[in-house]
Parts: sequence; structure tokens; C-alpha cells
Amino acid sequence: MIFQPHIIVTMFLAALLGVFVGSMPGLTATMATALLIPFTYFMDPLAGLSMIIAMSSVAIFSGDIPAVLLRIPGTPASAALTIDAYYLARRKPLSTLGVDAFCCMLGGLFGTSILIFTAPILADFVTGFSSAEYFWLTLWGLSMAIIISAEDPLKGVLGVAIGLLISSIGLDPVYGYPRYTLGIPDLLSGISFIPALIGFFAIPQLLWLISRPREKYAIKFESNERVFGLIGEVLKKYKLVILRSAGIGTFTGALPGAGADIAAWTSYGVAKRLSRKPDEYGKGSLEGVVAATSANNAAIPGAWIPLLVFGIPGDSITAIVLGALLVHGLRPGPTLFQEQGILVTALFMAFVIANIMILPIGYAAIRLSSHILRVPNNILAPVIAVFCVIGAYAVNNNLFDIWLMLLFGIMGYFMERLGIPIPPIVLAIILGPMVEFNFITTLIKSDLNPIMFFSRPIAACLAVITITTWVLPFILARLRSLR
Repeated sequence: MIFQPHIIVTMFLAALLGVFVGSMPGLTATMATALLIPFTYFMDPLAGLSMIIAMSSVAIFSGDIPAVLLRIPGTPASAALTIDAYYLARRKPLSTLGVDAFCCMLGGLFGTSILIFTAPILADFVTGFSSAEYFWLTLWGLSMAIIISAEDPLKGVLGVAIGLLISSIGLDPVYGYPRYTLGIPDLLSGISFIPALIGFFAIPQLLWLISRPREKYAIKFESNERVFGLIGEVLKKYKLVILRSAGIGTFTGALPGAGADIAAWTSYGVAKRLSRKPDEYGKGSLEGVVAATSANNAAIPGAWIPLLVFGIPGDSITAIVLGALLVHGLRPGPTLFQEQGILVTALFMAFVIANIMILPIGYAAIRLSSHILRVPNNILAPVIAVFCVIGAYAVNNNLFDIWLMLLFGIMGYFMERLGIPIPPIVLAIILGPMVEFNFITTLIKSDLNPIMFFSRPIAACLAVITITTWVLPFILARLRSLR
């Protein structure tokens, strides 16, 4: 299925979009995914999802281009390698970007192999889950999003609370009673998912883009420099670093709410701690670049593991993908592997193809990087604004969704200024109905007896894990204060 010409062409065009989005400081793969979702409604599920896979995989790599050349991370995942890559690029800019592309490809293929081998096994294990297990699982996903994505847990809790409030707007799922609709008929069906995503992710980035002048191009290229000139040295010296970092990236990406940026920082920190030359970190360390870039792309397929197996997004991109799956009538979980096994296998192959695409497309992007970075903001910003409006309107052909997008965009802008993380809000909007549905279903089945949430062994284990996730940060903070 995946080798049909129209799907390969779609993936190629999406990869080109990923190059552009990643290379433009201020634009993110998450924002681009939110803008692409409306287009997937008019495509078959495989083509639409493959398009997102190709775009996000290439965008994570191309986000390193401005990080290397301008010392400005193109995406949050590029922040960990920015300093070392920039100083290394002062001597060998093209070779530094070549190492980046090569390690991104290897990390992505490693993460894909873990996805291929572990997801079906976990899906078989989850087959016996009831509503009680799913309740604790979704609640744990929200808890992890709070801990991982927020420096201040209280702000993370506030973000989740805002997301849960937004998700509860509309008709009550049991009694059909309208909640928080303010007498507006358009709100009876609830908040449309795509306008909220575009508002929270795209509008704040658009405002940032308008308010920030583009820095001047700073690195000088040598015409005789080879793009992949350092690959031999990397394979000779840093094989174990690549494997370790890709493993860390895949595992971190599979944690709900983590994502490629946390994976890159974690891998970078581990590599520095285990390095024989830690003093070189922050001054142009090739090992540091290899560690961070191997992890950030491995986190992309890693984030699809909890999405496909449990229906819990691993990061903000897969949170948006979950909405697309539900719109196409595909419910993630063990039944997806049983009923849509061919589609799942095709998605695995899409990851392989997307990561292989990084090398040729990355090579062309590296050669053209000086021109990509010179697109002026006064041209880029209006184009993005038009796509935001089209994307919000196209879902339901409703002007009300455009106003919702603008409202959430303003909210997102001020929340970022206040340090309230956006990913927990988005995850709560998506997982909120699942938490509520499984909670009410479990109570109805048990005749309102709360013991049902702990009566099954797996449910009890998940409950212990979830409650430990809540309590552990306070225990650790208390222990630190006693030292």
C-alpha cells in the first residue's frame, strides 16, 4: 500500500514542507501538523498519516539548520545541540549539517525498529484492558504531561485544568445536558479540535515571528567542503553514542508529554556525563551534536508507541494525529492492530521511508540553506496567517471556528508569556473525554462502587503508578530541602 505513487509523491512534498518549516525560526513541526490536518480529511488515512510522518521527521532535522548556522533553534528539539553545533560550524558548517542529517536518519530508523517490534506485543497485552485500566492509563498520561513539560508543576496542573475545562464544553456524554455553552448553539457539539490546535500552536508562533526581526546570516561556506565529510569519523568514534542516544530518544519519546526536545536534552546530558572529554561540551563538541541529534529524531516514532497501543499521545504532534485518526473512524488501541493490521504495517513502512528521505532531501536542504534562511518575515507571516484561517474554517465550513481559533491563539500567547505550558492543555483537550467516559463507565458497571477502580490487578498497578507519579515530585522536593 505504501509504495503507491500518489502516497510516495505526497510524502515527498510533505518532506519538502518539513524542510521549510523546520528551517524557519519560529515555525514548528507541531504547528505545521495542525495546519496539515484539515487536508487529511480529503485523503485516505494512509496518505494523510504518511504525509504527517514525512513532514515531522524531516522538520525535526531541518530545525537544526538555523541552529547550526544562526544559533537559533528552528524547532524546540534543536535547542540541545545549538551551542556545540554553532561553534563546530564555524570551522565546518556543511560537514556539521551532514553529521546532523546522518544521525537523524540513524536515530529515526532505530526508533522505528523499536516501534515495529514492541507495538504489536504491547497491543496483545492491552487486549484485556477494561474501562478501569483505560481510566488510570489516560490519567497517568495527563500526570506525566504535567511533570515532564512544565518547570513548575503547579503551572502544568493549571494547563491540564484549562484543557479539561475546554474539553467539557458541550453536551454531557451521559445525560445530554449542555455544559458551559453560554447559550451559543455552535458550542453544543463541543469545541472543535482543529481550531483549538491551530490557535494554541500557530497563532503564538505567528505573533512571535512578526515581533522578532530576522538575524543576519553569519556562517561562511567553503566551496570545496564535503557535506558528509565527517561521517567516517562519527561512525568510528561514536557508534555507541548513537545507539545509546537513539535508545534514550525512543524511550523518552514514548513517555506521554515528553517529545523530541526533552529526549535531546536528556541524551545530551547523559553523553556529557559519560564523555571522556566533558570540557569540550558547549565549545563545539562533535560528540554532543551526535548525541542530541540521534535522540531527537528517535523520539518521533517512539511517541507513536503509546498513541497506537494505548490511544495516548506521546507528544504534541501525536496529540494532533490522534484527532485525525478519530475523524477517520480509527480508534487507536489493540483493536486497531486487529482490524487495521495492513494500515498499521504500512505506517511502519512510512516511517522507514521518511527517515531514508532525510539523507537526499537533507543534502539538498544543506546546499540551499543559505537561501532558505533569507525568506523575509513580512512574506512568511501573511502566508502562515492565511493557512491558519483556511485550516480552521475547512473542518466544519463554519466561521465560528475561525473566531475560536483567534480566541485560543490569544490565550496561548499570554499563557506562554506566563510560563504555562501548552502541550498539557492540548493533551487534556484530547484525553479529557476519554478520562470522563471511562470514569463514568466504570462507575455504572460497578453500581457506583469506587472499589472497581482497584479490583483488577492491572488496574491496581496502574493506580499505584499514577498516584506515585503525583506524590514523587513532592517527596523529592522535601528530600532536597532536608539536605
